[in-house]
Amino acid sequence: MLDVRRLRLLRDLARLGTIAAVADAHTYTPSAVSQQLAALQREAGVALLERAGRRLTLTPTGEALVRHTEVVLAALEAADATLAAARGGLSGTVRIGAYPSAVRTVLLPALVTLARDHPALDLMVTELDPVHVPAALRERRLDVALVHDYDIVPVEPDPALDSTPLLDETVFLALPATDEPQGDPLRSVRDADWIVGSQGTLCHSLALHACELAGFRPTVRHHADDFTAMLALVAAGQGVGLVPRLAVEQPPVGVRLAPLGIRRRTRIAYRRGAGDHPAVNACVMALRSALPAVP
Repeated sequence: MLDVRRLRLLRDLARLGTIAAVADAHTYTPSAVSQQLAALQREAGVALLERAGRRLTLTPTGEALVRHTEVVLAALEAADATLAAARGGLSGTVRIGAYPSAVRTVLLPALVTLARDHPALDLMVTELDPVHVPAALRERRLDVALVHDYDIVPVEPDPALDSTPLLDETVFLALPATDEPQGDPLRSVRDADWIVGSQGTLCHSLALHACELAGFRPTVRHHADDFTAMLALVAAGQGVGLVPRLAVEQPPVGVRLAPLGIRRRTRIAYRRGAGDHPAVNACVMALRSALPAVP
């Protein structure tokens, strides 16, 4: 019988690409990871890994085994969910991740509901960018998380995760109140300075792709990952930026918002197979009940 812990290491090698990265994710030494993978290969009786220069890569059999591993891990999550339901009652730690604009608008009222209805749950919240959520869920640093993408910058589904839709919202162009967009709002600011998210974030990708679709490459002047900071820069005449509806409950003085035909899509994510876990179900229900009326 193959060892599940070793299968997980193989899966993570396929995802992360190096022994060192796998070791860091599991707080092992690289030597320990190499030894465990070598033991897994002996158990399998066929080659799972091969050298490509100085790196280890998976053979076709190794890649096939990774696909089976995702099924195995999902089945284990489902088994854990069945046992949790059979035990009855909700208790223990639930680690919830969310991006900043969702923390104050959606997650806070959901936490109040969960604390009231399930007082034995120990709720722990982590604020993080959605690009970091898949790894945090796979590595069990989170149990439930809010993730998002944009209709013009979709994110490929992660085979280790399941999710359910929560919210679609409008994205706005934020510009100084003294500016009056003519025609297409984005094309009207093609010569403006831009305020975008840090490189590697979805917000950064959104701004660049939206401008490309409008026929120009933006002149990036400032980087801001906090929408409040971005709006303050816009109000100070430092440029323009893109903000979703949740980030602008009340736009600051000096800022004009022009709605765009772009939507941000938020989903509730969890490990594949964990959807029937009572704690996950409770979080999903609380988040949906806390959902504000967002156009």
